[in-house]
Amino acid sequence: MFNVLEITESTNNYAMAKVHAGMAKHGMAWFAKEQTHGKGQQGKSWESRAGQNIAISIALQPDKVFNQKHFLFNAAIALACFDFFKSYAGTEVFIKWPNDIYWRDRKAGGILIENKLMGNSWNWSVVGIGININQDSFSKELFNPVSLSQISGRNFDPLDLAKKLHQNIMDSINSINESDLETILQNYNNNLYLKGKTARLKKGNIVFDTCIKSVNEYGQLLTEDAVERVFNFGEVTFVF
Repeated sequence: MFNVLEITESTNNYAMAKVHAGMAKHGMAWFAKEQTHGKGQQGKSWESRAGQNIAISIALQPDKVFNQKHFLFNAAIALACFDFFKSYAGTEVFIKWPNDIYWRDRKAGGILIENKLMGNSWNWSVVGIGININQDSFSKELFNPVSLSQISGRNFDPLDLAKKLHQNIMDSINSINESDLETILQNYNNNLYLKGKTARLKKGNIVFDTCIKSVNEYGQLLTEDAVERVFNFGEVTFVF
């Protein structure tokens, strides 16, 4: 169920190819020691130095409880990653909307979820996770990266941590039922980056300050300043 790749273009592409070929099983994971073209949100690339970080994709068949609650599936994955990272990094760990892992004001990890739909049927999700573990220097094009090693002053075995992360996600996802959905959203919002604080956002060419309130069950960011605002993913970006 846990596969190790020496090198691949993208673990998400590799995993999705297995899904399309009918060769994937629920919970099957692919960890890459090196990615040549790692994928991030909105077509961005994910930088990861070979052998130093977690780059993993997991094929999941979402439970029917998420059929009308797609964002809560994303939130559950983000919480599992958050809990995992916090267990090593300690305090000041947050989930930045929609599903980045932050330490203080710095990005430690990101999640990219790609779905395979058949009509109205949600058959598969490929959950790609990149977490900075031992990397100590990053491209100047990245604004605010940080690694677990930089936070803790220790080095770790990325493969060992990836296996623990995989188990953490499977334990979480396989135990969720209908009654847990409200708690998932509450826990997500309890750990939301900049919740209750003023953030600078950019929409198109307009930059403005607004207070982060919460994220709703549809994955929309709710903020308030002179008026209450609702933003879909990709509609605004944070300005630091």
